[in-house]
Amino acid sequence: MNGQEGKVDYKRTSKFMSYILRHKPDVIGIELDRYGWADVEELIRGIAKTRMFNRDILEEIVRTDEKQRYAFNEDKTRIRASQGHSIPVDLQLEAIEPPEILWHGTAKRFEASIDQTGLNRGVRMYVHLSSDRQMARRVGERHGKAIVYRVKSGKMYRDGFRFYRSANGVWMTLMVPAAYLEKETEPLKDGE
Repeated sequence: MNGQEGKVDYKRTSKFMSYILRHKPDVIGIELDRYGWADVEELIRGIAKTRMFNRDILEEIVRTDEKQRYAFNEDKTRIRASQGHSIPVDLQLEAIEPPEILWHGTAKRFEASIDQTGLNRGVRMYVHLSSDRQMARRVGERHGKAIVYRVKSGKMYRDGFRFYRSANGVWMTLMVPAAYLEKETEPLKDGE
């Protein structure tokens, strides 16, 4: 790198990059194509206007992101967020059969609304679900005291709902009606 890599706040830079690639590419003056791809050089130039950023930093963020939020194309000239967009993009995902049970973690303050109306996508293109109960809990804890819902995804699928799986393994659907949800009441044990 350029000798200043110790001064890079990778976490904040990754969050900013996620914001750009999922919600507001115009903040740095770039455009995403209809599939959500951004030109890597344009992204680097745009982010570098606001903070230290170069290809090495970008590749380190992509390589070390524990949720694998980003994907390069084959020759690493284009990059996109794997899911979570609030702007319309076609991630070219095919509908597939989900596992019988998926999980959704959120803040407890949303419990009454979810119990009444189910899970809605809000500003995002899809409701995000996890195949892992522990991951769902961690997602919920990012927003305060967590609550985890067990999603009867197999039944939903058999009832005609479509499911998609992003490149980083996040399951997605347009909505989950309350009838397909069960609140998880058992505390997590070590290793779960």
